[in-house]
Amino acid sequence: MVDPTLQSLFDEVVARNPGEDEFHQAVREVLDSLTPVAGKHPEYASVIQRLCEPERQIIFRVPWVDDSNTVRINRGFRVEFNSALGPYKGGLRFHPSVYLGIVKFLGFEQIFKNALTGLPIGGGKGGSDFDPKGCSEGEVMRFCQSYMTELYRHIGEYTDVPAGDIGVGGREVGYLFGQYKRITNRYESGVFTGKGMAWGGSQVRTEATGFGTVFFVEEMLKASGQSFDGRRVVVSGAGNVAVHAIEKVHQLGGTVVACSDSSGYVVDEEGIDLGLLRQVKEVERGRMADYVERRGQGAHLVSDGSIWDVPCDVALPCATQNELDERAASALVHNGCLVVAEGANMPTTPAALAVLREAGVRFGPGKAANAGGVATSALEMQQNASRDSWSFEYTENRLGEIMRGIHDRCLETADEYGMPDDYVAGANIAGFTHVADAMLAFGVI
Repeated sequence: MVDPTLQSLFDEVVARNPGEDEFHQAVREVLDSLTPVAGKHPEYASVIQRLCEPERQIIFRVPWVDDSNTVRINRGFRVEFNSALGPYKGGLRFHPSVYLGIVKFLGFEQIFKNALTGLPIGGGKGGSDFDPKGCSEGEVMRFCQSYMTELYRHIGEYTDVPAGDIGVGGREVGYLFGQYKRITNRYESGVFTGKGMAWGGSQVRTEATGFGTVFFVEEMLKASGQSFDGRRVVVSGAGNVAVHAIEKVHQLGGTVVACSDSSGYVVDEEGIDLGLLRQVKEVERGRMADYVERRGQGAHLVSDGSIWDVPCDVALPCATQNELDERAASALVHNGCLVVAEGANMPTTPAALAVLREAGVRFGPGKAANAGGVATSALEMQQNASRDSWSFEYTENRLGEIMRGIHDRCLETADEYGMPDDYVAGANIAGFTHVADAMLAFGVI
């Protein structure tokens, strides 16, 4: 970090938030990009300091009773980070790894991601260390109802609008929204996004993050005179984002030859069979070994090693934070990878990013590349506010327009500040200046 003021601000963040490594990493990445902004706009210094401190941090106990009638206790979180552009907006993550540092990193990233969409939404994030895997339907329902019994008092369509994330899909959203409706006695459909189509949801919301990531990569390829046609693609993960990224890559002419889950990764040279993958992962909640067993010849499972060892033209990390490390980045470079784009939130370590940059690999950061999910959530909010419902085709076209706009904004901003083709700097600076200008207009609050 060249600018001494920014270095001092970062040191203060680390001192004020001890042990929150993911949050430190997210802040560091943004501040590293802001050196040219700090020199050009010294008035932003106080804004940067405020931006790194959440407006509100909520931590609460979540008691629930499992099927054996044992009382279980989890911890719930909601970090309402910044509302300069609109109500807090960001998902809920249910996973054993969730703690305050992860929720803050996700919320901090969400500020800039939401700003890049150009839509009037602020940044926030939440979740719990509860693990829905292995729980019965009744246990998941009872946990969600207990979680919402506390959270409901902090959210609202003009205040804070949660959505799903890892461990929070349509089932969990239904239970959470149902409890909110029960407690408040209001059908306030705009308070939650990712809802079912029968009760206020939006077309394309399920597909949006994966589709949006691929739309962004399509623009990255176009910017260098290329396309998806005939490209080998590797996608980590096998959840919602990964599945829909695979679907859109295949539609655009690429071939996804590998995907993964926590048990290992599968290589399928003929291209991942999307129908079979969905049956195994979404319907049966099975493992990649089940996919390989039913797929037959041509597909094989690797239970150790790294999915990034598989040669590809495009790599899409769509699983979780810090999954793509320096060694993996070196393997991608060695195998001739052209583009890496983050479908997950901060899946690439700083050391890996340095390797990719040095090799000239085009890199799409998550706050830009995976903004399609929250963009379509904002479109869902628009439909709820107007009591309207849009077609799949219309909503997908809107998503495509938004992702193209984000791509162009990143490139134009990077060029303006003397860092051509640097999508990381472009995304961070464009998102920051949009939020900072609003914060300056509001005064010191």
